[in-house]
Order: sequence, then structure tokens, then C-alpha cells
Amino acid sequence: MAVCVILVVESAAPAAAIGPSQFFWWGLLLLLFFLPYGLISAELGTTYDDEGGIYDWVKRAFGRRWGGRVAWLYWVNFPIWMASLAVLFTGVITQIFGLELSIPVVIAIQLIFIWVISAISCFPVSDSKWILNIAAIFKVFIMVSLGGLGIYFAINNGMANDLSPQNLLPDFSIDSLAFISVIIFNFLGFEVVTTMAGDMENPKKQIPQAIIFGGILIAFFYLLAAFGMGAAIPTSELSTSGGLIDSFIMLVGSVNPFVIAVGIMFMFTLAANLVSWALGVNYVAMYAARNNDLPKVFRIVNPKNDMPIGASILNGVVASILVIAAPFIPNENIFWAFFALNVVALLASYIMMFPAFLRLRKIDPDRERPFKVPGGPVVLRLITYVPMVLLIITLIFSIVPLDFSEAELGTKIPILVGSILAIVIGEICIHFAGKDKEKLEGVSVNENN
Repeated sequence: MAVCVILVVESAAPAAAIGPSQFFWWGLLLLLFFLPYGLISAELGTTYDDEGGIYDWVKRAFGRRWGGRVAWLYWVNFPIWMASLAVLFTGVITQIFGLELSIPVVIAIQLIFIWVISAISCFPVSDSKWILNIAAIFKVFIMVSLGGLGIYFAINNGMANDLSPQNLLPDFSIDSLAFISVIIFNFLGFEVVTTMAGDMENPKKQIPQAIIFGGILIAFFYLLAAFGMGAAIPTSELSTSGGLIDSFIMLVGSVNPFVIAVGIMFMFTLAANLVSWALGVNYVAMYAARNNDLPKVFRIVNPKNDMPIGASILNGVVASILVIAAPFIPNENIFWAFFALNVVALLASYIMMFPAFLRLRKIDPDRERPFKVPGGPVVLRLITYVPMVLLIITLIFSIVPLDFSEAELGTKIPILVGSILAIVIGEICIHFAGKDKEKLEGVSVNENN
């Protein structure tokens, strides 16, 4: 389950855009970020099994406002991600079928994609389990095929990129550092897996196994795909949106039935990724709204199955606005603009989870912990603050222009503006949700009196 939930095929190309040095970054971040993040998620997820997940952990540690901020960022990344995948979905259609679609047709297909996902997420995940199972097979097939073809291509034609030892060393260029956030993004989602602790015979033993082996497998599949893309396309020419399908075309020589089949599988996984995440994201938003830390619209549920349809509908509305506005946004790679903004929002939502872990250990020491992160005070502080600092640093490299070049400003200013706008809207929503809570508490006090 760790591999199926966390493995996201569409982010393989943005990660591969780092170049040969990505192999170094994958190894380093596997040790310094994924391992401590997985351990902390395991303890918090098995100790506090509320529906609110990451929102509830931070709220318990630092109060409702910080909990509300986390819930907002955790939710708002989803409709932005949905918009980015809708853009990628139509891009893959034009790639594999060689079509030239007009803007109205493109927008219509993207809106259908968005609202089909929104409709599916209004039903229990058990109803769509077959979608996730098929997508898991497709994901592994795509990654293994790309890696296998890359190895075959490299043996017969040589590599498109130089993999000499000096090129495998970390690249500290501004462009490469901006993409490191994608690698961290590729590791996120393990807290969803910890909810399965109740079905495990021995969570104390099996959860660390899931972290270690799941992390290794995830890194292996991403690196295998990255090797295939590196064999086919020079890093400087690799597209963050079309790089995966372009690589298959380069490796097999043309758009043939195999490439078309891979493209269809890829499009299916895009929808499945959103379905697999929708339940967790929507429930966090609904749970926060029920505690008056997010607007009332997130409280709306289907009376028949108690699914959070308010969040699902709002996801569709926000994503629809973004794809309709996309043709008017002056950006050559609108997929990356949306995807990067979604990555920033999701990464930011996890920052407070790490200090919340330490604080909950301090203020709630007697609580039963089915899984407890081993180590003394020094070790616990290291696994708390190292990944937290990594998150903050990668966010800075992702949204703050580090020079005044046209490429740097053109890429990061829209993401920075979008991030600020998302935070401001979130603060407004949290403020008014808090006002509603104060009114309810005031009414309750008067009734008691």
C-alpha cells in the first residue's frame, strides 16, 4: 500500500529534470527526510487515529489556528494538483494521438476529467478500489518498462546524458535545487498508510518494515524511470510535462501501439492518483470544518454515506476556474506552474507536523503509543528538525527568485504570487470560521446560564 499510494508517475519527469545528480539527492533525502518522516507519521498515526490526521496532530500541539492553517494548505493543494493533472491529461492525448485540439475542446476535456474525479470522490473508497488496484499495476508497468527500455537503449546507443562520477555529484545550480522539492513531494503520503495499523498483526514491527522497504521500492521505481528518461533525452531538453511519453517515443523510435497503450495507462493513473488522495484530503477538510477551523461548506456531507461532498464540489469548482483561466496565463509550461504551486502548498502543510511530534511527546507523555519512535532526546530532535529544515529550504528554492534572470523571475514569481494568495485566502477563511466558533460558544454559554 505504501508503494501504491505514494508512487506518483507524473512527477518522475520533473524529478528527472534535475539531471544525473538526482541519484545523489534521492539517496540523501531517503535517509534525511523520508525515514524520519515515515517514523514520525507512524507514531502519530497510530497514537492519534482521529479523522483529522495531520490537522488533528498539529491542533493538539499548537492550537486551532495552526491546525486550521495545516488543514487549509493540505486541502488547497488538491484542486491545484487536479488542475495540473487535467492539463497533463490533455497534453498526453495530443502526444499519443497526434491531435491538434482547439482551446475550447481542450478546456472541455479538462472539465470532464475534473468533474468525473469530483463525482467519484463523493463515494466511499471501497467503491473505487478496482481503480486503485489497476492503477497500481499500470504504475509499476510504466516505471519498469521505461527503465528496461532505457537500459537496452543505453547498451546499444549510449546514454543521452553523461553519467560519469563527477556528474553524479550534487548539482547546486538554481534550476536543479528548485526541482528537489519534487523528490520530497514524491515521498509524501505515508501518514495515509499508518491508518492501516489496526489491520496489522504487529504494528510495532510491520510499520518500520513498511517505511524501510516501501521507501526503497519507491526510490527504486522512480530512479528506474529516471534512468530510462536520462538514456533517451538530454536533461536540457527534458519537458516536465511531456518528458515521460517523449522518452518512450525516443526509446522505441515512434508513436506505435505500445506507446499509445502506455499513454492510456498513464492517463488512467492520473485519475487514480486523485481518487486515492481525495478521501484523505476531503476528510481532513471536513473534520476541520466541523471544529469550526475551516468554512462551513466543507461540512456538507452526503446523508446516505456521510461522504464530504462539500469538499469534493469545491475541489471541482477551484480546479475548473484554474483550467479555464490557464489559456490566459502567460506561461509556456502551465502544467509545471500548477504542479509546482501544488507541491509548495503540500510541502508547507507538513512543516508543523514535525515540531508537533516533539510537543505531543512532552504534553501527552502517558498516552499509549502502539508504535513509538526509538531514540533518546538528541536523536528525536535530529529526526524532527532535519526534515523540517529541509522542507523550509526546498520551499525557498522553489518560490523565491535567487537572481534577476528572465527565466528565474518568469518561473518563480507566478508560484510566489500564487502561494501568497493561497495563504491570504486561507487566513481569511480561518478567521471567519473562528468567528463562527466564538458565536457558537457564546450561545452555548448563554443556554447553560
